[in-house]
Amino acid sequence: MNINEIETEIIEEFELFGDDWEGKYEHLIELGKGLPKIEDKYKTDDRIIKGCQSRVWLHSEKIEGKVIFTADSDAIITKGMVALMVRVLSHQTPQDIINADLDFISKIGLTEHLSPTRANGLISMIKQMKLDARAYL
Repeated sequence: MNINEIETEIIEEFELFGDDWEGKYEHLIELGKGLPKIEDKYKTDDRIIKGCQSRVWLHSEKIEGKVIFTADSDAIITKGMVALMVRVLSHQTPQDIINADLDFISKIGLTEHLSPTRANGLISMIKQMKLDARAYL
């Protein structure tokens, strides 16, 4: 699936909850529980995303032309947020990651329902993932 198709799938999932933000947060937490785990050897200080209030580790590697991300966080909502980003951007080409608009974030209402510190953390996650992708070009 390409990035736009994955974004559409996520938007449709979140639309099922309507205006029920408690349900949306629960879904986000469940997504975090299903996050492909980063190997412990990659949970190092140099892989912590700067700008996140919680600790978020991100590892990337390029396999057969695609960037594969794994991540973890010590906070459940943040872990769900990084799970969303991994779902959308992992297994994509570096150029597609760099060019991704990621407008699904606003379409599911996430930006307006995050605290300022979590919103900054999300921006930092996206920035780091795009920087990793750029390094693989």
